[in-house]
Amino acid sequence: YLAFYWENRTVAVEIVDEVAKGGTSITFNVETQWKLSPMQAELRFFYLGMNTVAEYYDNGAMTPIDDTHYTRSVSYNPKTNAPLAIGDRLEFELSQFLDAPPRGRSNYYGTTMLYIVGVGLVPWEARGVFGDHATEREDSYPIAEEGRSGGQTTIHRGYSNEPENHFMQMAGNLADTHGQPFVLGRRIHHTDMENGSHDESLDNPTFDALTGTLGPRYVNRSCDSCHTRNGRALPPAVGQPLTQHVVKVSLLDGSPHPNFGEVFQPGNALGASEGEVTLSGWEEADGLRAPQYAFSGATPEAFSARLAPQLVGMGLLEAITEADIMAKVDPDDADGDGVRGAPNLVTDPETGELRIGRFGWKADAATVRHQVASALRTDMGVLTNVFPLPDCGSTQTQCAGGVELEDADLEHLTLYNSLLGVRPRRALESSQALQGEELFEEVGCATCHTPSFTTSSYHPLAELRGQTVWPYTDLLLHDMGPGLADLGPKGALWRTPPLWGIGLTAEVSGGEAYLHDGRARNLEEAILWHDGEGTGSREAFEALTEAERTSLLTFLNSL
Repeated sequence: YLAFYWENRTVAVEIVDEVAKGGTSITFNVETQWKLSPMQAELRFFYLGMNTVAEYYDNGAMTPIDDTHYTRSVSYNPKTNAPLAIGDRLEFELSQFLDAPPRGRSNYYGTTMLYIVGVGLVPWEARGVFGDHATEREDSYPIAEEGRSGGQTTIHRGYSNEPENHFMQMAGNLADTHGQPFVLGRRIHHTDMENGSHDESLDNPTFDALTGTLGPRYVNRSCDSCHTRNGRALPPAVGQPLTQHVVKVSLLDGSPHPNFGEVFQPGNALGASEGEVTLSGWEEADGLRAPQYAFSGATPEAFSARLAPQLVGMGLLEAITEADIMAKVDPDDADGDGVRGAPNLVTDPETGELRIGRFGWKADAATVRHQVASALRTDMGVLTNVFPLPDCGSTQTQCAGGVELEDADLEHLTLYNSLLGVRPRRALESSQALQGEELFEEVGCATCHTPSFTTSSYHPLAELRGQTVWPYTDLLLHDMGPGLADLGPKGALWRTPPLWGIGLTAEVSGGEAYLHDGRARNLEEAILWHDGEGTGSREAFEALTEAERTSLLTFLNSL
């Protein structure tokens, strides 16, 4: 995302496939937001890759209709030396060379897409080795259905030398009307709510409409400060403050703390901080560790430090039907596997209705919109129409309400979080990973980490409807035992975290840390912390041979 990515840089592409209906050609109609440079309105067809990865058999410019509408058609497949036919792989790359835009670079390259004639757009993977003419030199092929973790929202495999950006891309099936709202939401995600600055390119201007919306009490100054690159956050070094955690606080009976409210907010734009919490050390036992914390002022009676989770796939989780979630509930353990599961019923803050929670470590929010609005309120002190009152304890001041983020901005930020692309599963042909998948089922992991769902046909966002997805979660609360218990009467209950993308954690976050507070240094430690309803699976994992454990972990790392 180069500077000014939200200005004049998204395009809408319509693909008119006449071959699918017995015709002879496919027409690409393109609508831009800014005039393209003459003779450089490039739309390339059919990957060649002989000299560069940007070389195609059919390199040509689109025909301008007016300053923002362009078209180009194709009817012949130079790879098969035959007219286009149903099933042909038509890789295309649309490159934008803008004609003197007001701000930012003129050359903005698009991404590579794979269209199957008569079928549609599909997520792709490359085959062959670039530069090796005995291979297909990284030509694109559809990813197998079982590898499309996010259904049609799945994006292609990552081949750039920027693995940290795996979770920062648009959904692969993003609608033409959602490209611009997506980047507008992304801009909000990367904006400092105090001074309006953008945390990427220094060329990006301040977002004046958001300047001064921070606080007065807050945890961090931007969404990206906690959800960096949309990945899992890591614990700080010992002795350092918690900068990517939400520290939930309460009295012993679970009610809000009079001095802090529901969330400990160390930052304060007006100078009256609630204090600071640091990671004071780790308590080690039997090869596992648990974090220890220190508060600079009064220590709350009960607290729970929770790291920022990854963000991809949230919209798809919202699109799973409540009936499918409830079908996984087994309150009386009728099958005798020790696993029950329970939905967290939460009150819709806008309608007052009870709904099934899906988001957060305790499934405290039912929708992406409510999760985003809640984080704005407690993490940055930014108020919306969903939550117009700040997080305040009964003894605190500076608690005036209001609306600081406009509804349109909240919708853009919600859409951005809902339509982030999911990376595909890897190692689909690895015998070790496939054995690990079988073991994942055999030891009972899949009982809670439900592999697959088909989303509802009625979600407001068309991209999320009717998708077969592989999130590996049931979205239910499970008792994980006293070792993981935190504050309140439901302290041992945790939502089953989704596992898609978990094998990319190290690349995106620069390290590994799992479970709600990052105590597990690797996936094996995360499994060994399972207790309560997870006891049977943990014990079955412990009984595996070393080679079998390795296979199961290889499978997890392929997700």
